[in-house]
Amino acid sequence: MTCGRLRTFVGFGFGAIQGGLFLYEAFRSGNFGRLVVAEVMADVVDAVRQARGFYSVNIAHPDGIEAVQVGPVEILLPQSEADRRRLIAATAEAEEIATAVPSVQYYISRGAKSLHRILAAGFQMKLDKGGPRAIVYAAENHNHAAEILEEAVLSALQDRHRTEVCSRIRFLNTVIGKMSGVVSDPAGIRERGLAAIAPGVSRAFLVEEFNRILISRIRFGEGTQEQVFSRGISTFEEKDDLIPFEEAKLYGHNAIHALAAYLGLVRGLRRIVDLRAYPDIVAFLRTASIEESGEALIRKHSGVDRLFTPAGYQEYADDLFERMLNPHLQDTVERVGRDPERKLGWEDRLIGTMRLALSQGVQPRRYAVGAAAALAVLSPQILETGTPVADLCDAIWRPSSPARREREEVLLLIEEGRHVLKRWRQSGFTALPASM
Repeated sequence: MTCGRLRTFVGFGFGAIQGGLFLYEAFRSGNFGRLVVAEVMADVVDAVRQARGFYSVNIAHPDGIEAVQVGPVEILLPQSEADRRRLIAATAEAEEIATAVPSVQYYISRGAKSLHRILAAGFQMKLDKGGPRAIVYAAENHNHAAEILEEAVLSALQDRHRTEVCSRIRFLNTVIGKMSGVVSDPAGIRERGLAAIAPGVSRAFLVEEFNRILISRIRFGEGTQEQVFSRGISTFEEKDDLIPFEEAKLYGHNAIHALAAYLGLVRGLRRIVDLRAYPDIVAFLRTASIEESGEALIRKHSGVDRLFTPAGYQEYADDLFERMLNPHLQDTVERVGRDPERKLGWEDRLIGTMRLALSQGVQPRRYAVGAAAALAVLSPQILETGTPVADLCDAIWRPSSPARREREEVLLLIEEGRHVLKRWRQSGFTALPASM
């Protein structure tokens, strides 16, 4: 950053992660003179513009909710040709950019409004005008989001410009363990005293205060020619290799969150925080976290970081449970447990955690109960009949073509988990077994 000059930040997608993390942290840093965000929902764009570019985000602290106003931001509609031109020009002058769209599949769409084409046009203009180097935070929940985005952007550039763009732009993967969401129930917004995104919008951003975000190490140049890039959003932490931490998020954080949600759904609970009233379920979850996913992660990544030690993982788990059970976050089991078919995928948080554990010599019996609970949400009759869980699982896993022996090992554990669930329900939900 040139001394005395404030940066430009550009965001793509105006959801809870963009509004409650990237834009919020850029605003809070005081290092950016211009905040720009692209959003495809015209009503949200109009409302923020009517509010003179200001929007609100609700931050859940341990002792209450704080409503913070952020802005002014320039909010642009990519479908509009005039807005798209402004977005391209802003990208050309930006030094930090963040994509926070629903998934990596949204990088490419038809027409000029496609995210990858806008970025490519902005980077081309950056080259033409001698604009500053830039980093792009890829915030989509995918281990290789940055590589996928870079490939898409480069495909939209002429061959002769790709090398120069590669020398001036760095695409970064991210590990975002921040729990967040959009509250869209007007009654819920009123009852909880949340600030709407903007006047006239019946949605509110609600995020936890956590902001310990990990990103790829930024490297411009090689060896002795490596050049320092000073980030405006300085709170994020760079890591040489994000994969161990991405696995800790998926198989540690996301997995235990899903396990909590599916047990809560079977138990008939409404919110994650309601688990506070059921110490047996919380103890079950803690044991799964420490003795199953935690132990497997420690065995696999020992020596990488203090996180992957018994003491480090215990601290990680304690922090996660305190945050997950924050009474002000008010996450519902239905929201956390939505799309059980995806979360039962061969590589995803439940089955993926079981497979990781088995590969490290750990028996994931509690996660098997969670997988059975997710199947019961997907198909409630499995707790009523003797239908083999393989009938459901094979339909979900077929695209991954699992190895026969590993598949059978996982299925056997899930069948055992189903019997645990059935006994738990038949007992009137007396305490979950302390040991398995």
